[in-house]
Amino acid sequence: MHALDAIAAALETTGAYRVLRQIEPLADAGARPDEPTFIGLIVDTETTGLDHTRDTVIELGMIKFEYGASGRVYRVLATLNQLHDPGRPIPAEITRLTGISDSDVAGQRIDDAAVAAMAADAAVVIAHNASFDRLMCEARWPVFADKNWACSCHQVPWRAEGHEGSKLGYLLIDHGYFHKGHRAIDDCHALLALLAVPLRNSGRLALSCLLETARRPTVRVWAAGSPIATKDVLKGRSYRWSGRRRCWYIDIEEDRLDLERAFLCREIYQREIHDLVADRITARDRFSIRTNPDA
Repeated sequence: MHALDAIAAALETTGAYRVLRQIEPLADAGARPDEPTFIGLIVDTETTGLDHTRDTVIELGMIKFEYGASGRVYRVLATLNQLHDPGRPIPAEITRLTGISDSDVAGQRIDDAAVAAMAADAAVVIAHNASFDRLMCEARWPVFADKNWACSCHQVPWRAEGHEGSKLGYLLIDHGYFHKGHRAIDDCHALLALLAVPLRNSGRLALSCLLETARRPTVRVWAAGSPIATKDVLKGRSYRWSGRRRCWYIDIEEDRLDLERAFLCREIYQREIHDLVADRITARDRFSIRTNPDA
């Protein structure tokens, strides 16, 4: 044992201290797969802002890895981390958040061909905020448009598994680690390490749980023509407003569709409805520009 590890262990055994260790890149499993395997891709972007139509990716991090049908991560196949000059000053707020300055990106360009080649055979692309990262990636790299995507922030039941939050930094601390946050490749390494270990309460591999959730189709139900007076009822049931379609909507599990129809008939329209507008969404379209209610 390293001397510092011995000190950390001694502190922890007192019960009065908790030591956080810096996360390390995931090591290979060291065993040959005895199950079907697939290619996964962890993606993280740092950008000049939050609008995929106006803002630019200034850093892209990706980790390509092999995983089994069980959700076990076997090995890292490749990594990519590149900066990109947006052609205009990086907002001061972004520099404070990421540490990326104008001088860091000056003359830098992300290699589009390398990105496309690395993503080409991925069975799933994973991001910790896929509703943001997918929009930013699709806007620049068409290869991401037809991929299955999964969101490790919202498609793993972190709270049910005993965590108080789902932010990457919080989850790492709960596992006894820290990392250099808000830099793309560091976030990728941290996320892959989290997905490779069992969840706290169920003992299931986090990646297995994520993939199971991502594979299940969901349904987007539109409360088309709902009376204005019912908006608070809809909001109370977690419906959201689409400014583009001028309509309330909710995303639900496919097996809840009949229950949602009954709710709308009873509480919103107060009549039977036979033309309910509902879009079936799979991992190929989820979080995409194609299904973004305000894109």
